[in-house]
Amino acid sequence: MVEEQLRARDIRDARVLKAFFTIERHRFVPEELRSGSYGDHPLSIGYSQTISQPYIVALMTESLALAGNEKVLEIGTGSGYQTAILAALAKEVFSIERIEPLAAQAQNVIRELGYSNVTIKAHDGTLGWIEHAPFDRIIVAAACPSIPLPLIEQLKDSGRLIMPLGESFSQVLTLATKRNNRLETTQLCACVFVPLIGKFAYSDTQ
Repeated sequence: MVEEQLRARDIRDARVLKAFFTIERHRFVPEELRSGSYGDHPLSIGYSQTISQPYIVALMTESLALAGNEKVLEIGTGSGYQTAILAALAKEVFSIERIEPLAAQAQNVIRELGYSNVTIKAHDGTLGWIEHAPFDRIIVAAACPSIPLPLIEQLKDSGRLIMPLGESFSQVLTLATKRNNRLETTQLCACVFVPLIGKFAYSDTQ
């Protein structure tokens, strides 16, 4: 996986590659799907959610340019795989998952792996986590047409935010850097993520 899907597609950050080599992806995949854990594709984790393709997780992670001393907010914990990668690369990770059973499962696996710098809660991720703001980095693993305002407000100046922007089946992975309270954006690649549900995104009745 690391050689063929990540390094071969120009993922170069040595710390990111080491994290992907060390953290076992199958630990975050349902038992019945584990034979495909290291394939070049997303996998279902139940509740109409997925664990993202390894390359996309790596690209999003590398784009955050983590040095090791950052406080990171993750929206969409899912299975916890991206959370574990972040935990290996950042100082603190605060992760929000709106589906309570997924949040609990992810917390269990993260704890089993020995990471003590992760806090997970079940909540509306579009509201951010004001008690721990501001954040050096924000990563959102679900899509909506625009970046939710609370996340922009909770991002530090010079901080980075990455998320897919667009409609249901046409999205672009977008990196935003906050400078003087304005966002500078760079489009990275086309992608397809599940919709971001919450007050500042889609309704769960849509």
